[in-house]
Amino acid sequence: MTQNSKPLVMDFTFTSFFQSTTTTTAAIATVLLFAAVLVLVNLLFVNKRRLWKSSSTMVVKRTLLGTMGWPFIGETLDFVSCGYTDRPQSFIDKRRLLYGKVFKSHLFGSPMIISTDAEVSKIVLQSDANSFVPSYPKSLTELLGESSILRINGCLHRRIHGLIGSFLKSPYLKAQVTCDMRKLVLKAMNTWKEDRPVYIQDETKHIAFQVLAKALIGLDPGEDMEFLKVHFQNFIAGLMSLPIKLPGTQLHRSLQAKKKMVKLILNIIADKRTHNVAISQDAKDVADVLLNDKNEKLTDELISDNMIDLMIPGEDSVPLLITLAIKYLSDCPKALHQLKEENMELKRRKKDLGCVTCWDDYMSSLPFTQNVITETLRLGNIIMGVIRKAMKDVEIKGYLIPKGWCVLTHFRSIHLDDNHHESPHQFNPWRWQNRDMSNCSNTYFTPFGGGLRLCPGLDLARLEASIFLHHFVSEFRWVAEDDTIINFPTVRMKNRMPIWVKRDNYSG
Repeated sequence: MTQNSKPLVMDFTFTSFFQSTTTTTAAIATVLLFAAVLVLVNLLFVNKRRLWKSSSTMVVKRTLLGTMGWPFIGETLDFVSCGYTDRPQSFIDKRRLLYGKVFKSHLFGSPMIISTDAEVSKIVLQSDANSFVPSYPKSLTELLGESSILRINGCLHRRIHGLIGSFLKSPYLKAQVTCDMRKLVLKAMNTWKEDRPVYIQDETKHIAFQVLAKALIGLDPGEDMEFLKVHFQNFIAGLMSLPIKLPGTQLHRSLQAKKKMVKLILNIIADKRTHNVAISQDAKDVADVLLNDKNEKLTDELISDNMIDLMIPGEDSVPLLITLAIKYLSDCPKALHQLKEENMELKRRKKDLGCVTCWDDYMSSLPFTQNVITETLRLGNIIMGVIRKAMKDVEIKGYLIPKGWCVLTHFRSIHLDDNHHESPHQFNPWRWQNRDMSNCSNTYFTPFGGGLRLCPGLDLARLEASIFLHHFVSEFRWVAEDDTIINFPTVRMKNRMPIWVKRDNYSG
């Protein structure tokens, strides 16, 4: 090999090959194909190495299974029809078996993701307005209005929710509610006769509404109370109606009823301002608390609207909690006996001390009564769940929730899941023994919702139920007629829970 010679292999591979093919189109195509193959092989090799490197840290997105049902109506008819049967959970259970704990559907005119996964639901409930906002049927949205605390988000919602929550938890209001509730309960019980049935659902609704109106706007029994009660019933009749506002429709009648209630409450607010009773140190009701706040957005009109909107969750929850508790106790003599023993013991102790039972006695001195209430909330599921709308694409536990889709966090599925509660369809208040229920918003028990919109009246609901049960079981024996629980559109008793009562001389 001379000094000027080149490597033979390199010479052949590139120089000799190009010299012999420079004039042919076929040769050019061959070269391009060869180069493309080299590039493709290189890309595949590099990508494969990247996949190997990242396989331990990759989050595999889960595909949301389910069916969207019929055009426009989706699966709404199936969902509603199951709600009217004695197996309201069947719609959810069937799809959970097919598609998993989180699945897609189409309900009430919206693409919907249904969560029966406790952790997914908890994250949705605890998210702020940047991720999820409340969503309601169109008829309810029309009735609430844009300034309702049930719809608003952000700073104003936090402000109003905080003011209301602090007041509802105050010792002053608990003492007032205890006094009002006891007075109304004893007054109602004095009218009960042994020769005709007592309809517990009706009795408790009448009592609870008066307590609620007093706590919200300071209204005492009388003509205004009866006026408010009549028009409120007309108002809530349209919550689940067709979203048509033409005269003669239910929605139109409900809107007219709300206008009349607003006018009444505006007059009450004007009277408060005239007499300067809305003073922070001496607020006697929720309206006083909001009137005293200096936030310029809290106008009289906004306060008036929200007093009515706050009646919606409050008007039904306490009566149904009491009614369902009495139904379950009627079917469980062992629990009823222990409840009666506990309440009679408190009654005897207070009588010996010569003092009246205070709100703290009902809440802390009746642990089994609280267990009965807790179990009633779990089994009864007065609130089936809540709906939140995604404001952006949100990923939770690998599930992608698209922007604009709604999520139904289904409380009933979690409360009746045997992975979380043993024998979930059995009324068993003893399951809550030795468990701290001071925080009722844990992952597997969410009867009052959770997160920023946790119901501010949860303590009052327990207190009112405790007061009624205390006086009921310590004064009466009863026999309950057969009745059925209806679960849609709201939980209620088909025949209003009729019972036959008899005064009890029980001494323990």
